[in-house]
Amino acid sequence: MGEFAKANRGVYAARVHDLRRRFRVLLPGLAPSPDYPALASALACFQPIGSPAMRRNAGFTLIELVTTMSVMAILAGIAAPSFAGFIERQRASAAMSSLLTHMSLARVAAITRNRRAVLCPSADGVHCELGTDWSQGWMLFMDEDGNRMPDGSDEIVRVELEPTSRHLRVASTSGRQQLRYLPDGRSAGTNLTISVCNKRNELLGQVIVNNMGRPRSERPRMPTACPA
Repeated sequence: MGEFAKANRGVYAARVHDLRRRFRVLLPGLAPSPDYPALASALACFQPIGSPAMRRNAGFTLIELVTTMSVMAILAGIAAPSFAGFIERQRASAAMSSLLTHMSLARVAAITRNRRAVLCPSADGVHCELGTDWSQGWMLFMDEDGNRMPDGSDEIVRVELEPTSRHLRVASTSGRQQLRYLPDGRSAGTNLTISVCNKRNELLGQVIVNNMGRPRSERPRMPTACPA
């Protein structure tokens, strides 16, 4: 036995004797102390360095650590695709919700002000884009002269720039570049469907406006390609 081990055991024996004397237990001619449970707990916690109890609580072995890390890596690999799909669906929901909000606002503005209101794709919040791509954003303005373009005298009610994630593509029906509401709340002649798709050209959802001007959203029930 090394000198360190001998010294350690001596310290342990002295500590145990001191505890027994203090609590007046297990010594010849002395009555047991009512604090014996506290002594037992103290003795259970006081273990010499290098004892089997200390070695059992020392930590993980290398094999245990490698096994744990392997299991965590497998679980992360299983969960990652599902989590990515969840994030993608949340982004699509946010884009459709924003579109529905601005369409409803445009309809209310046209009715309450008794003027034509136009919602169109816009990248700068000043001009309407000529294409069907709404990914850069959109703007809502009151079309005083009916030319469907924001002029100097037209009031711009709301602008939404970069409303969607760069991982999504938002596009309207071919040939329908903007949504116009008449003073009676109808959108006859400009009713459209705006599709929200991912970079893999998969349809995530659509916002549909009927002739009466009422918008609604829907999601595909099965994998569907994004409309051209």
